[in-house]
Amino acid sequence: MAFEPESELSPEEVQQRVDETIENNEVVLFMKGNELMPQCGFSDRALTLIKQHREEYETVDVLDALDAYRDALEDRSGWETIPQTFVDGEFVGGSDILAELDERGELADELNA
Repeated sequence: MAFEPESELSPEEVQQRVDETIENNEVVLFMKGNELMPQCGFSDRALTLIKQHREEYETVDVLDALDAYRDALEDRSGWETIPQTFVDGEFVGGSDILAELDERGELADELNA
């Protein structure tokens, strides 16, 4: 049996946090862990790619309410996996999409760097 941390956040509170964070920040990365300690390789990869092109961005650690964040983000983006990146309120993608954009030289423009 896996350990599931109990969240003090309701699904409604998570949805509100997701909506407000996306609306109030140019670039947002919803990730597992935080900027100082990413908790999965995909989150770390997405963070590294964003940092290459932006000095200012917001990160949100989804681990304190993973299922609620996953549902709220999927409702917003149609994408079920984490990490997820939003720029100017629009869903851009996860780490693979960011990597593809970077390889094509389009990531800086996408991030409005």
